[in-house]
Amino acid sequence: MAFNILIVDDSKVVRSIIEKTLRMGKIPLGELYFAGNGKEALELIDQHWVDVIFADINMPVMNGVEMIEKLSENGVTKSIPVIIVSTEGSTTRIEHLKSKGVTAYVRKPFAPEEFNSVVNDVLGTTNNV
Repeated sequence: MAFNILIVDDSKVVRSIIEKTLRMGKIPLGELYFAGNGKEALELIDQHWVDVIFADINMPVMNGVEMIEKLSENGVTKSIPVIIVSTEGSTTRIEHLKSKGVTAYVRKPFAPEEFNSVVNDVLGTTNNV
């Protein structure tokens, strides 16, 4: 089974790094979608089904927390797993995000092995880097 994945980050470089890490991790990829902020992500989700979202917290226009809140308001999108990929990583912040519906958290910079482990846990796959 291939997974449709949405990568949301205001940095094109980070979006590319996440894509490359997913490919290196041999995650079965379907379609990859990219957005520069939460608003773009929500517009993409209106047009395309995604199985999982990778999102930064701090972005212009609509940040990751606002995007997660919008996703949780919609009966269809609230079940989409969201993995936060961010430099922010206090225990309090992570707990707050998980209470809002975040499935997993990866701190930047991340090692491909760590990233792959989180992805495998969330998607239920067993691929190895």
